[in-house]
Amino acid sequence: MNNQVQIRKFKKVLVANRGEIAIRVFRALNELGITTVSIYSKEDRYALFRSKADESYPLNPEKGPIDAYLDIDNIIKIALAANVDAIHPGYGFLSENPDFVDACERNGIVFIGPSSQIMNAMGDKISSKKMAIDAQVPIIPGVDYAIKDIDTATKIATEVGFPIMLKASNGGGGRGMRIVNAIEDLEKEFNEAKNESKKAFGDDKIFIEKYLRAPKHIEVQILGDNYGNVVHLYDRDCSVQRRHQKVVEYAPAFSIPDATRQIIFDSAIRLSKAVGYRNAGTLEFLVDADNHPYFIEMNPRIQVEHTVSEEITNIDLVQSQILVAEGYPLDSDEINIKSQDDVHCDGYSIQTRVTTEDPANNFMPDTGEITVYRSGSGKGIRLDGGNAYTGAVISPYYDSLLVKAISHDRTFAGAVRKSIRTLQEMRIRGVKTNIPFLINVLHHPIFVAGKCYTTFIEETPELFQLTQSQDRATKIIEFIGDRIVNSQKGQKPHYENRVLPKLDQTKPVYGARDEFLKLGAEGFMQKILKEDKLYVTDTTMRDAQQSLMATRMRSKDLCGAAYATNAYMQNAFSVEAWGGATYDTAYRFLKESPWKRLELLRKRMPNTLIQMLLRASNAVGYSNY
Repeated sequence: MNNQVQIRKFKKVLVANRGEIAIRVFRALNELGITTVSIYSKEDRYALFRSKADESYPLNPEKGPIDAYLDIDNIIKIALAANVDAIHPGYGFLSENPDFVDACERNGIVFIGPSSQIMNAMGDKISSKKMAIDAQVPIIPGVDYAIKDIDTATKIATEVGFPIMLKASNGGGGRGMRIVNAIEDLEKEFNEAKNESKKAFGDDKIFIEKYLRAPKHIEVQILGDNYGNVVHLYDRDCSVQRRHQKVVEYAPAFSIPDATRQIIFDSAIRLSKAVGYRNAGTLEFLVDADNHPYFIEMNPRIQVEHTVSEEITNIDLVQSQILVAEGYPLDSDEINIKSQDDVHCDGYSIQTRVTTEDPANNFMPDTGEITVYRSGSGKGIRLDGGNAYTGAVISPYYDSLLVKAISHDRTFAGAVRKSIRTLQEMRIRGVKTNIPFLINVLHHPIFVAGKCYTTFIEETPELFQLTQSQDRATKIIEFIGDRIVNSQKGQKPHYENRVLPKLDQTKPVYGARDEFLKLGAEGFMQKILKEDKLYVTDTTMRDAQQSLMATRMRSKDLCGAAYATNAYMQNAFSVEAWGGATYDTAYRFLKESPWKRLELLRKRMPNTLIQMLLRASNAVGYSNY
């Protein structure tokens, strides 16, 4: 271990984020024995992630749903009041904001991530490209400086050659990006990209690079400590995208040649060491049709798709982030990565992002209450959820991600099958989801072969031939609710005054009890033994009291059906009308006598044998009667 190692053990850490990634970090902290602190906007006051933290504090209620999580001064104030040692930013929000890093450092709080200097250098696409050139990392042809006006943009675009890509210098998530195929479209797209960049990131710096048609999007996950050690955790294929937003990711990127992959690994390590990168980060590359790789940007934070890298390497990236921030080197016993040779790639992993988006309606986000949520799980399936549970209200303010379903298997085909199976098992009602679309992607032969490219979704219309769930259970419940409520014109029906079917009580009934009284116990038993006949016991009355309706079925209800039961069960052996729980529920909840019930049932069912459920031993355990 490095002699200059300085360890600062964390006792309490605040997560400056929400939803799925907040829960993911809370779990990592909990396993390390560190107290967790959450913050939440007024829109998130009932959100699930709050319940996963040891402490939870409200953000400024005067701020909007997004601005509340971007309020650096208020977050630092909460962190100081809660006496936290460090802040984990998750992804999105303030995770790539150098001002937030500086604010943490000024107040003696450790930022779990790279320094502001590294973030400034690598978080900006133009700066990162310059550093890539210095580190002899291949980049896409273009310019490495911001373009201010359309005249300069026209000149450079002509030199690079169409099609070109306009990119916001501080962009992410597809914002501030435009593909321009011809010079006559350039001015309009250039102005729109500048305006979008200004609104999203606070500046309008735009640069130009050559646009590669149908490339593969490959990422390398790296992890560096505070002492210059850097390793990669192999690669991810993130080519399945829609409008530059990733939809399905898998690891490793097995469909590109090993020689190309090695160039990418070496480039990622070389560039990371050149900038002195520390903590977790991702370097993104495009690979063209000739398998030439080009570095495009670095994300100095944990990413949504980090899960697949964890599955194939069995390394907990979030815990590693925390331990690095505490000062542990990679070769320490706590992290236990002595060298690159200690990082092994085992099997294949696929992540699908289940969102509240409607693929049939241009992926329009859906909102509302989740009325049913049943997840798919089982061997080889990991679920990272944040907003999905029965009763959750999905608001329009935040990302539409419900849960990430991650599969792992020895083969890619096995991982595909596991992903399909878990998505088919899921039942999410009340809001529309993209599950049918994801299943189509996973079934498609281009995906199964690992040959997807960044425009695969746009160029594959059959992915949108969706098979919607029939949702029979919900439809039945809604129908019954509609009949009960709406057919009564808003009036609650009085079931005590219900009209029962007419029963001719003058018609004689001869039942099993009559035969029992006629032959006696011995004779009745011998008759049963000699007959080749199936004898049936009806258990409706006991089940209605003890199982189906629990404490809601009263003596009035059971005895109201007794005349008809006596008539229609005359060819049955018996009616099971009581059991041990009958006494418990009658006395404790219904406040009525089970003995009086039996007397009335006997009076109204004179021809029927009434039976009790009797066990030799009772594992249920009721109160004393």
